[in-house]
Amino acid sequence: MATNKKVFTLRLEEKNFEKIKIIAEKNKRSIAMQIEYLIEQHIDKFEEENGPIQIND
Repeated sequence: MATNKKVFTLRLEEKNFEKIKIIAEKNKRSIAMQIEYLIEQHIDKFEEENGPIQIND
């Protein structure tokens, strides 16, 4: 399956990883998709408070 998503290594404290794993299971998401969802939520909140983030192509 092709995707345009970037791949990178993320290191987490074990307790945070385990907590995200539990949240992901409750939301029927993979751990990666749960982390992506949390990041998207944070970006949305940031932009609501600070305006859109401009990305240069």
